[in-house]
Amino acid sequence: MCGIFGVIGKENNAAQIVIAGLKKMEYRGYDSWGISVKANGKLVRERHVGRIGQAQTSLPSSRIGLGHTRWATHGGVTEGNAHPHLSCNHKLCLVHNGIVENFFAIKQSLKQKHQFSSETDTEVALHLFEEIGWEKGFKKIIGMNAFILMDADKEELIAVKNGSPLIIGLGKNANYIASDVWALLDHTKKVIFMEDYQAAIISQEKVSLFDVQSAKQIKPKITVLNWQKEQSRLGRFHHYMEKEIYDQPKVLANIVNQHLPRVNLHTKNFILGCGTAFYAALFTDYLLKTDGHDSEAIIGSEFNKCIQLLKPKQNLIVFSQSGETIDILEAVDQAKKTGLKIIALTNVLGSSLYRKADVKILLGAGQEAAVAATKSFSAMLALALRLTDHDIGKLTNITRNYSKKLVQKLKDSEHIFCIGQREYFPIALEAALKIKEVSYIHAEGFAAGELKHGPIALIETGAPCLIFGEAANTAAEMQARGGLIINIAGEPIPAVIQAQLLAYDLAVSRGLNPDKPRNLAKSVTVK
Repeated sequence: MCGIFGVIGKENNAAQIVIAGLKKMEYRGYDSWGISVKANGKLVRERHVGRIGQAQTSLPSSRIGLGHTRWATHGGVTEGNAHPHLSCNHKLCLVHNGIVENFFAIKQSLKQKHQFSSETDTEVALHLFEEIGWEKGFKKIIGMNAFILMDADKEELIAVKNGSPLIIGLGKNANYIASDVWALLDHTKKVIFMEDYQAAIISQEKVSLFDVQSAKQIKPKITVLNWQKEQSRLGRFHHYMEKEIYDQPKVLANIVNQHLPRVNLHTKNFILGCGTAFYAALFTDYLLKTDGHDSEAIIGSEFNKCIQLLKPKQNLIVFSQSGETIDILEAVDQAKKTGLKIIALTNVLGSSLYRKADVKILLGAGQEAAVAATKSFSAMLALALRLTDHDIGKLTNITRNYSKKLVQKLKDSEHIFCIGQREYFPIALEAALKIKEVSYIHAEGFAAGELKHGPIALIETGAPCLIFGEAANTAAEMQARGGLIINIAGEPIPAVIQAQLLAYDLAVSRGLNPDKPRNLAKSVTVK
């Protein structure tokens, strides 16, 4: 979930290039950040707590550097826990994404010879590399991780990964590496997606790729991207979340014209997702069941409950914006071993999920710079409708179907209830999630028929109740108990867009930044 960026080139502007790359990935981690460069044969670094925002760097001129935006796992949000970390002799510098699961045992074995200045598992890995070398050290580490190492005595970056993403960018007189492909587009469209248990030695002139376990050199597979250099300029908008909500008519118009592969749905269909993507999976489950298909929507982290039910030639339909969510990738690996067909719907060409899939379907939503998913979710719903031969409908423009007075009335609410039935139940769940994510108001989504089985006890005078789809009886029951009934009209996609706008407006009215909600990161690459 952290952002990593590194460069080695001809020009002496490494620090400026790294900080610009980190700003492109701040949604991956934004509680602290740091950069290190090599100058006059020494490693120099700066680290800061807080978001990188519009920060500038004061590091000296250098051809080589790396940086990191952190989403805290091991250790609190402090400058000392921020990356990059330095070895005892200050000769090695490390940035890291992932979790070293056996860090405690490794740390105990190193404490007699190495001094630790942070609470992080990253520093443990660094001292291990310092002690026995990165090749041997990486083999001793348990967990899903990506590391980039800089050595004061060498003109190269060393990268090695298992699980967490790393992408190498091949430039002119420079080479780059990042944890997110979007950060590379300002510099190159030629990239190498590193596979698990691969290591790379990156210099200005070349990139050498190796298999960690066999030490054999690998011929890199170069992908040429056809993406736009910059898809997320704010323009007239105040926040990226607002802009990305208004991007949706264009995204949906492209999906209407997109050529899709035929998928055999006349088998058992497991449908997988996490967070917002799970609600897309649940929506797809309703569509498939309505058409008489055998399907089951599953939260990615709960996939183990279905292991005994897996059989060859079944489908695993997977929704993931990033294509790097660790719970999803582990489930995909399990399903592939059993012979299931993997059908991936993801927003990122070349992502781990995209590469693992048998059937690859791109959302085509463009980059989402805001942490909360908006246009990628609508794209998932639209593709689900198309795959199941349902009509998407038209969305020509976006307007708010509510007043500013309603926002002011709701902004100080303690609770908001979101109610839907059938295919609108996942829409209600997603509406509640968006409100929670960006406005920090407690919101819960319920199936309309379940309200009387307990949750209606929470309805009191003035309690805001958002109603999605046809749920007249439920609305009447809540209104009779004093609930403030707010009908969100329209088909599922227009209805969810109204919920996104409302969540955005609530966040702004409460003085919050909807682009970067507290404690959240966009791509969840750790368990």
